[in-house]
Amino acid sequence: MIKPTKLSTLFKFWLPLQSTWLMMAIEGPLLTAVIARMVEPKLNLAAYGVAYALAIMVEAPVIMMMSAATALADSAENMRRLRNFTWFLNIGITFFMMVLIFSPAWNLVITNWMRLDPEVARLTRGALIIMLPWPAAIGYRRFYQGLLIRTGRTRRVAYGTGIRLTAMAVTALILTLKTNIPGAWIGAGALSVGVLFEAVASHIMARQSILQILSETSKKLMSYSEIIHFYYPLALTSTISLLVHPMVTFFLGQSRNSLESLAVLPVINALVFIFRTPGLSFQEVAITMLGRSENNLQQVKKFAAYLAIAAASALGLIALTPLADVWFQGLSGLTPELAVFTRIPIRILVLMPALSIILSFQRAFLVSKRNTGPVTWASSLEVVGILVTLVITLNAGHWIGATAAAFAFMVGRFMSILYLLKSTR
Repeated sequence: MIKPTKLSTLFKFWLPLQSTWLMMAIEGPLLTAVIARMVEPKLNLAAYGVAYALAIMVEAPVIMMMSAATALADSAENMRRLRNFTWFLNIGITFFMMVLIFSPAWNLVITNWMRLDPEVARLTRGALIIMLPWPAAIGYRRFYQGLLIRTGRTRRVAYGTGIRLTAMAVTALILTLKTNIPGAWIGAGALSVGVLFEAVASHIMARQSILQILSETSKKLMSYSEIIHFYYPLALTSTISLLVHPMVTFFLGQSRNSLESLAVLPVINALVFIFRTPGLSFQEVAITMLGRSENNLQQVKKFAAYLAIAAASALGLIALTPLADVWFQGLSGLTPELAVFTRIPIRILVLMPALSIILSFQRAFLVSKRNTGPVTWASSLEVVGILVTLVITLNAGHWIGATAAAFAFMVGRFMSILYLLKSTR
């Protein structure tokens, strides 16, 4: 009988992945702080937020590729087939993004549906053109990061993200000092350069992991149809989840104080994301440990509980104290007039880090059992909860857009977790 993994071992395995996600979380506040200090900060923050939301929606099908590689790349042939599948997805999402930017779909989405200010729409389109390589680069590097995690080389994942953050910061600095292009475009350029550097670095650092997997023999050779059957609920889950961002942006564009809400929401989300990173990094750890032995279940649960308490408490320390003004005005560079619109939303979202960790545990448990269907239904229910809450709060309640969005995020997340309780007992 295999002994359960110690909490200290779990921590050592998790820590490099957490540092990876934490470095990724820093990029949001860093770029919004740069944009907030440039010409026309309100317009550029709004455009950057919309462009980022749309780019996230496009890359959604490849988000779960790291989890898939961690779970499925257990032999040379399974790894090759999963790699080919990744390339197929990357080509597909790049084509979709080009259609969105360069076809009549642009006016349909941006002008007719979202009703963006014309200048915000112009800045958003330019930012998306700059970010065209971004979604495929994300899919490419997440595949190789999954191989690194599967073979226990989690530190190299952190090294790659360090390269990404450095490249992004240098790019933002050069573009700010040497050009006069709008802030939204500087943010988009920094994101694209950073992830391209990380993708190349991840491939190089995964060479030993590839050699190790090439020498392994799987108990089961997976066909492409089986890979699709395993992956499509995960892809659908991330797609549904990430549709939330453009959907919320659409509602905010028609809400009270719409421009202010569009400007501050990416700044609020960037802060909350920092404290959601323990849950995001925990998911691959849980998949790996539960895949090694079912005896690890209780230890993984206990570790998740500690993370949830710590993450929510840390966000509360900022959101519920004067540190909120220090963050939003001092560090993020928001004007006092804009900072007012962050106070209620950030307090509503205090428990979001804990809920994210609970949801990550539920998803990891189901992925380790190769039962990915319920994950999709839970995400669908979350989106429905967000949509219904936005309709009620904005149309009937006439709430300020950013406040309504924060409350809707919490309602949807609670509904998703409650749905998965039955499947993960």
